[in-house]
Amino acid sequence: MPVSPLDYRYGRDVAKEIWSREGRHARSLEVERALIWAHSKMGRVSPEHYDMIADISDPGIVTADRVDEIEAETRHDIMALTKAMAEVAGEAGWCVHLGATSNDIVDSAVALQIKHSIDLQKKMVGLLITTMCDMAERERDTIMLGRTHGQAAVPITFGLKVAVWVDEFRRHMERLGELAPRATTGKFLGAVGTGAAQGEGAIELQSLILTELGLGIPVATTQVVGRDRYIEWVGWMSNVATSIEKILQEVRNLQRSEIGEVAESFDIKKQVGSSTMAHKKNPITAENACGLARIVRSMIIPSYENALLWHERDLANSSAERFTLSHSMILLDDILDKCNGVLSRLAVNRERMMENIERQNGLVMAERLMLALVDSGMPRDEAHEVLREASMEAMDRGMHLKVVCSESNSISSIFDDGQLDVLFEPSGHLGVSGELVDNAVSIAREMTQQE
Repeated sequence: MPVSPLDYRYGRDVAKEIWSREGRHARSLEVERALIWAHSKMGRVSPEHYDMIADISDPGIVTADRVDEIEAETRHDIMALTKAMAEVAGEAGWCVHLGATSNDIVDSAVALQIKHSIDLQKKMVGLLITTMCDMAERERDTIMLGRTHGQAAVPITFGLKVAVWVDEFRRHMERLGELAPRATTGKFLGAVGTGAAQGEGAIELQSLILTELGLGIPVATTQVVGRDRYIEWVGWMSNVATSIEKILQEVRNLQRSEIGEVAESFDIKKQVGSSTMAHKKNPITAENACGLARIVRSMIIPSYENALLWHERDLANSSAERFTLSHSMILLDDILDKCNGVLSRLAVNRERMMENIERQNGLVMAERLMLALVDSGMPRDEAHEVLREASMEAMDRGMHLKVVCSESNSISSIFDDGQLDVLFEPSGHLGVSGELVDNAVSIAREMTQQE
């Protein structure tokens, strides 16, 4: 009976495979195989016996179901794995798990899961960056109302808004590349990290195993890999989830009925927005992803607590990590995919954007007027007060600011009606928005092409 929403509602199969029961099992077998391969390279296990171990290190031969059957008796997952391997290894069964402790297998298998997760995350973040770059270029010069404190501010371009997102995700990609070697580190120095069970060649053995698996080699460990590595990765996922929620929250706000500047795609032939309000077209995918982002962020707290192990280790982290690592990764992959879907099909209402600027009765151009007065020789404080008074009057009288300015002696004595018309043109107060978009997109595209 499925209980977790991951089983029936959230997450892509490609992400779930990595953290599934079968995915964990297959990677544990791969680590056990690499251990015997390293022993064979160092002469402790014959090539023939290694070949026998390699042949049975297959989840179709040593099945997860058989491991579960044995674990029901042993109440120890890795001991169950090694017994299941030995059952079918024949005369090579003697060397299964040779010199290893359970967490040599567990932490190295988890490192493989993280490695494969990061490979997928790089792909998904790169895809989202490309989608946003395309949008930023397409909307490079689309003028809209900039808002601060939830209030009208000055004009901005939608392209610049998106370019800010682009550069944020470029930084996320950089961070992922930096942390990947630290997060994908295994270990193979035994029960308390001394390497005593591995013998004089312990350091070489660990190096051979982890290099064979494509994992990082630690300088020193206890029985477990330092959980600071996991904290960094889960922290990265929390950070990315926050950025996704920030973007999709903006989409949701801009889709408000009274704003109406962008909207999620909506299948008007079949999709239903409400069971009672037939007119509704809700941003449900953005809302769904925002909710899941909060779950991803919540995983950072137990991740910190999982680092607080007694002495060389205890087992308090194990059960929690089955949730923190798998759920963070699967849900983040889900919301990356959903965010990309929302943005790639986003409807942009450019006409409504201009209408919303025009509804401000010229007030959003007060800054430009003030600066023009300063350029004409008026002191900055005086210019600010002149425009503040004019703005308050325009709002009080329900008039366009340009009309009030034309009636003001301090302003009309400097600018005639034609000059005021130019100063109230929103396209004239966009600064270097276009250059910023071009630069952000160029840097991001160059980076994604190198990945």
